[in-house]
Amino acid sequence: MNSPRTAIVTLLETSDLHGHIYPTDYRGPEDKPIGLAKLSAIIRKERSIDPSLLLIDNGDLLQGTPLMYHYAKYGAVGTHPAADALNALRYDAAVIGNHEFNYGPDLLKQTVLQSDCPWLSANIVNEADGQPAFGQPYRIFTLPAGIRIAVLGVTTHYIPNWENPNHIRGLTFEDALESATRWVRHIHEHERPDALVVCYHGGLEHDPVTGEPTEPLTGENQGYEMCKRIGGMDVLFTGHQHRLLAGEISGVAFAQPGFAGQAIAKVQLTFEQTAEGTWSLRGKKASLLLTADAEEQADEELLARFAANERQTQQWLDQPIGSTEGDLSITEPFAARQADHPFTEFINRVQMETTGAAISCAAIFTDEARGFGKRITMRDVTANYIYPNTLKVVLLTGREIREALEQSASYFDRDARTGELRVSAAYLLPKPRHFDYDMWEGIEYALDISQPVGERVVKLRWNDAPIDPEASFEVAMNSYRAGGGGNFDMIKGRPVVREIPTDMTEILADCIMKRGTIRSECDHNWIVY
Repeated sequence: MNSPRTAIVTLLETSDLHGHIYPTDYRGPEDKPIGLAKLSAIIRKERSIDPSLLLIDNGDLLQGTPLMYHYAKYGAVGTHPAADALNALRYDAAVIGNHEFNYGPDLLKQTVLQSDCPWLSANIVNEADGQPAFGQPYRIFTLPAGIRIAVLGVTTHYIPNWENPNHIRGLTFEDALESATRWVRHIHEHERPDALVVCYHGGLEHDPVTGEPTEPLTGENQGYEMCKRIGGMDVLFTGHQHRLLAGEISGVAFAQPGFAGQAIAKVQLTFEQTAEGTWSLRGKKASLLLTADAEEQADEELLARFAANERQTQQWLDQPIGSTEGDLSITEPFAARQADHPFTEFINRVQMETTGAAISCAAIFTDEARGFGKRITMRDVTANYIYPNTLKVVLLTGREIREALEQSASYFDRDARTGELRVSAAYLLPKPRHFDYDMWEGIEYALDISQPVGERVVKLRWNDAPIDPEASFEVAMNSYRAGGGGNFDMIKGRPVVREIPTDMTEILADCIMKRGTIRSECDHNWIVY
């Protein structure tokens, strides 16, 4: 009697590459264990073992590096670097991520059209007819052994809370969990695949081991519930949270490969052929292949493909645009978030001058932000202001300003043993969210972290008097925060009285070039203790 025939199918997923093709973070010349060129060597090695593997990108590819910014703003001719990379590495599918919309619908449509592989998203539909806006919700792949793999794409439906409304006009974002449930049922009924893979640009809202919630259950991330509630799903590729995860939840293999090309997710499916000649899924294994562990060097052929774009970007980054008088450097980001600092004062002042608002709030986005040295280049601007935000002026009451400050105050807590001030775990896990802590200008305030959450604003004054909770104030802020991003529900839906459609990076650069010299100034209007 012949033994059953087995076959192993390999699935590879990249996610949240954020435009990182080269192994650099663009802050300096150091070679980093990141980027698609390094992942390319891993992909090539995996293809030598399984030539018919499926390679999928799970979103947030178009935004995140000066290379992508420079192309979008200054050099949008020829094939988009994201589409060129997908084509060069022979991706089988890509999924729409939330940052795909950041540079507007035209650039996204261009990239989709220039890509050889389909872009999938079942739950982003046209407002007019309810049909998937990017054409295909899923794709069936028939492999050489005759095994049929269904790949369904879905995207976090939270995008309208962050994105410029002009960039998503005419689109409806259906609940990702509900849409995935409906489409999985449809695929099984009409396609009868041997395995079904859901690629979700969203993450896990619960700990995969304990099941405990890891964040407020807003609907931004629904991966855990998908594994628990959607029958007939064999694999869930995730992203969005920038976490390194691989395992199994309720029989579903899942993985998330970090960000910027830190890793590639790998799932192997083992099939057994039945007596009737069909294939039966018998095993699944999820793992991560870390770029830092790979012995291979960056793919020189891929690097050469983008050499001209990269050279133009580097020249643009190294342009001197101004200088500083005094100290605008950030040596300790955590300390700079505890008291007014010349760098955040500068950002807020630019926002106020640009919009005419008397109050402004801004964040130090990452712990890698270093402020400005004596000589300012475009590299310094983009390294500190890493998101393509625009500016809005939102009308808030004094009460809503206080609520927003209380929300920011939840960024801190104190070590139970030493009493030292520290960042709350909620802002570090499942990923760092330093960008959700704002510092304000135009008001005077103090935050006492020894007080309970929600009662930490112990001083709040406007024009040398306690702020009137019923009075209205114009507040300048970035477009992400103006949409309520970061759980600022008290801002979401409030009237927008003015909007500056120019990218904040351009606003800052123009201001620096116009002034020539930026002076270190700080009125010490706020403190945390």
